[in-house]
Amino acid sequence: MKDTLIYPSEPPIPVPKPKFQKGVKPAPPPKESLWGVHDPAIYRDPESHMYYIYSTGANCLRSEDLIHWERLGRVVEAPPQESLDWVGDRGIWAPDIVKVGKEYRLYCSNSSWGVRQSCIFLAVADNPEGPFIPRGCVLKTSEPDSPCNAIDANIIEDEVTGNQYMLYGSFWGGCHMILLDKETGLAAEEGVGKCVARRPRWADCAIEGPYIRYNPATGYYYLFVSYGSLKSDYNIRVGRSKNVTGPYIDVNGREMTDLEDYDNSLGYMIACGYKYENGVGYMGPGHNSVLHDDDDRWYVICHIREHNFKGPEISTMHCYQMLWSDDGWPLLVPEVYSGEKMQSITADDLIGEYERIKLTPTVPQGITHSVPLRLMKNGRLELCSIFGRWEMIDDTTIQLKYANIVETCKIIPVWDHQLWKPTLAFTGKDQNGICVWGKKVTHTSM
Repeated sequence: MKDTLIYPSEPPIPVPKPKFQKGVKPAPPPKESLWGVHDPAIYRDPESHMYYIYSTGANCLRSEDLIHWERLGRVVEAPPQESLDWVGDRGIWAPDIVKVGKEYRLYCSNSSWGVRQSCIFLAVADNPEGPFIPRGCVLKTSEPDSPCNAIDANIIEDEVTGNQYMLYGSFWGGCHMILLDKETGLAAEEGVGKCVARRPRWADCAIEGPYIRYNPATGYYYLFVSYGSLKSDYNIRVGRSKNVTGPYIDVNGREMTDLEDYDNSLGYMIACGYKYENGVGYMGPGHNSVLHDDDDRWYVICHIREHNFKGPEISTMHCYQMLWSDDGWPLLVPEVYSGEKMQSITADDLIGEYERIKLTPTVPQGITHSVPLRLMKNGRLELCSIFGRWEMIDDTTIQLKYANIVETCKIIPVWDHQLWKPTLAFTGKDQNGICVWGKKVTHTSM
């Protein structure tokens, strides 16, 4: 590889996973630990320019660079009494934050496992670190009367009208959107609002964690949702729309509310369980949030679990940089963010051996394992028993061609968190909307 390429610096070594013993209360996690961070919502404060994560348990983390994190503790003491009376539980899940004027507004879910007797309440503060004081209930749902569940709030604003909406929901009737009163931050309409995404009953109606962000470069709003169970086959799907209220359409032109999805292919899948040849496998990436940073870079933050279908695994948090395809779809850089930056790559830089992952939808969505890929000097590629061709389209884009498949991918220097060294990675999709990842593992003179 050329010495002119600038690779990320070595990131901090991850804090070891905590050990749990039955009947023994675990010790508090170290301040820099990301273990146990669940349902992370990312926010960058326009005043201090610090990054914050708000997660289930009403916990907050702070960072200057999206790499080094510090736990600040709990920022909401308890739900308001109205919510406690309705839900009968003190649990606070999946907060999301928005700043309106000088007020920081945290939308929190109050619920318990597996029921629709839930409430989303608003808590406010004059700074992003709280404490946040409950103002009132925004939305309540109940088991017999509601088609959906009042959890997993996300706040999004219409770029044209300035109207503010709360996106929410999981399982049962899918993900919905209601109009907010921007003055108070509470609901401006009755009922459960409009459904923007759902899943069929045969798939346990398993959809949750909706999150919308607008990309001014494409003119689309992007809806991110999590399919499946957070304990096993969670995966992240995307649809987009020119209108904030939808309809949201996937990469193949299908509406995200379509229930005719017998092969689990609806929704553009950008992340699922994965394992490279070396290193720990991961399952269940999901309940993501999205950051469009001041330098026009994009990030996806999600919780994820080490691969272990035999027993419950504690979640941890991953941050991935997000790039964009030439036709306006998100692509995740396939290594945890370590400060990598796009830069010019030559064909000579690319020659060598890779581990490649194709994110093909399956029923259910299991762990996708890497396979070997070789890029050779003469433009030939070898993918196990498959032969094809590769070529550079520009100094950051490569195409891999085999059979009738064309995969168009972005190239970026990254830090390999499995082999703990710098390398090159690619991320892209084929003409059918199936994502593909790869990372270089050797450099040879083929």
